[in-house]
Amino acid sequence: MYASNQSVSDEPAPNTPERIAALENQLAEMQKLMLQLEKMSTVGVLASSITHEFNNILTTVINYAKMGLRHRDEATRDKAFDKILAAGQRAAKITTGMLSYARNRPESREMHRLSQLVEDVLVLVEKDLQKHRVSLVKNFAADAYADVNPNQLQQILLNLIINARQAMEQGGTLTITVDIDRDGSWAIVSVKDTGSGIPSDQLPKIFDAFYTTKKADEQGQGGTGLGLAFCRQIIEAHRGRIRVDSRVGEGTSFTLKLPLGKANDFISSKAG
Repeated sequence: MYASNQSVSDEPAPNTPERIAALENQLAEMQKLMLQLEKMSTVGVLASSITHEFNNILTTVINYAKMGLRHRDEATRDKAFDKILAAGQRAAKITTGMLSYARNRPESREMHRLSQLVEDVLVLVEKDLQKHRVSLVKNFAADAYADVNPNQLQQILLNLIINARQAMEQGGTLTITVDIDRDGSWAIVSVKDTGSGIPSDQLPKIFDAFYTTKKADEQGQGGTGLGLAFCRQIIEAHRGRIRVDSRVGEGTSFTLKLPLGKANDFISSKAG
């Protein structure tokens, strides 16, 4: 007799607990991958302005090195060395920020000063904002701390800042605020622009995955509809909240609220 033509699969049967668990694991891995891809997409938007800034830094280094070689007096050489050192430190700061942001870190959290996390992000976007005629206003009203994954929070901030810049095609003002709410229980970070605004009928949907209010720009950023969905996902995982207020023609404000931490915990973590 011939053996029956049957195949045996190691796959769990549909709708069994094992199958559901396997699918949940696959979904979690896909979400991590999509989050990393969204992060790298943001890096791509900044690449042009950062490359331009590095070119300026190299020009500064070369010109002052030539000046130091041409002039033998001590004062001129000291000035040249100071300029070269400052340019090198600027380049190192940008490189460190880019590597830190692009690195895929574990999802661990620790106490951080939010104003410092914002400053670290602004190092990366400063030239991009200047290139698009966007002026920056920093309003650090309070020294707020929160227990966060710094890489994830910086990804949110970069996403919101780039969205804000893209909403101000003719230039405008970007205001970033760090504060503590009146009850003293929440740390607050807000990103506010003077751009085109979002129609009221679209506001309830902007945090939905794959929903977008704009087309992708020349770098391909801004059209996936995943950025704000990931922002909400990350903030809610931090036991926080995200809120948007917008008026067409006046601008948009995104507010992040995180459980307020204690400065002593931040100092202790650094000491350890």
